[in-house]
Amino acid sequence: MNVELFDFALPPERIALRPAAPRDSARLLVLDGADTRDARVGDLPACLRKGDLLVFNDTRVIPAQLEGLRGAARIGATLHKREGPRRWRAFIRNAKRLREGDSVDFGEGVTATASDRAEDGSFALDFAGDAPVELLLERCGRMPLPPYIASKRPTDARDADDYQTMFASEPGAVAAPTAALHFTPQLLAALDAAGIGHATLTLHVGAGTFLPVKAEDTDAHKMHAEWGRIDAATADRLNAVRAAGGRVIAVGTTSLRLIESAAREDGIIAPFEGDTAIFITPGYRFRGIDGLVTNFHLPRSTLFMLVSALMGLERMQAAYAHAIATDYRFYSYGDASLLLP
Repeated sequence: MNVELFDFALPPERIALRPAAPRDSARLLVLDGADTRDARVGDLPACLRKGDLLVFNDTRVIPAQLEGLRGAARIGATLHKREGPRRWRAFIRNAKRLREGDSVDFGEGVTATASDRAEDGSFALDFAGDAPVELLLERCGRMPLPPYIASKRPTDARDADDYQTMFASEPGAVAAPTAALHFTPQLLAALDAAGIGHATLTLHVGAGTFLPVKAEDTDAHKMHAEWGRIDAATADRLNAVRAAGGRVIAVGTTSLRLIESAAREDGIIAPFEGDTAIFITPGYRFRGIDGLVTNFHLPRSTLFMLVSALMGLERMQAAYAHAIATDYRFYSYGDASLLLP
């Protein structure tokens, strides 16, 4: 499909720079079949049905943005995928000043050697020493806010909490599964009381999620790979919910992409562990999920293509036009939508 079909004009003032407070007070645009209505995230227990199951991503964002020196040259690195115990693939700023074999000093006693430059300009960084890389990043890294926020304000101490979900327990993401940022213990208790359960899986979100689609046709776009896991007990639970007539509602496109990667043609969700580079565009037949809670996405992005595949392109174009006209807040710290095809 022509990528221009997924374009729309977004006023810059619609980009949220901070999350709603409290988190579950964020607005919620509900698309339920042919019905469209405005609500709040705190209204979710009334928007779903007893027996439904929400599936959250329990990945934890690591401080994956680093600033260092290669000699006198300033080098910026954004880690985006672990490739080994001490090796991370990283997008590099000022990459023309970095060569394979160079050592970069990130301060606080943290150094890494660059190797294996890829066609996209990224390098592998091998961190020196014996201390776990996660501890090294705590010393020298900072929270990797999305570029559309970081370009408007600096990262600060609030982001260390604001950019983690209440489910964050498995370190490895360089971007938050932002739909789950809206959830609070109080909302989860209200969902439980309404008979709406929840489960978790793990998908370590990579920085490639922010890369623009540069191809003119979706068939020419190469999707980034991310590592994920659904254990056998979780797969069994998701299958049991659907067998009993309940719906599996993914919270975030990361949860959705992993479930669809694990789902067989007959709709049975199998245990899964490994990389997925699934790219969902209109025409895709969903096998493992029955709905989605998600934020509002960038024009021409793979994520807007995904929601258009779920609900229909014309429907999502109209929904986004409504959201823009009625002052919904967009992107990572913005408002949410509930999509029930």
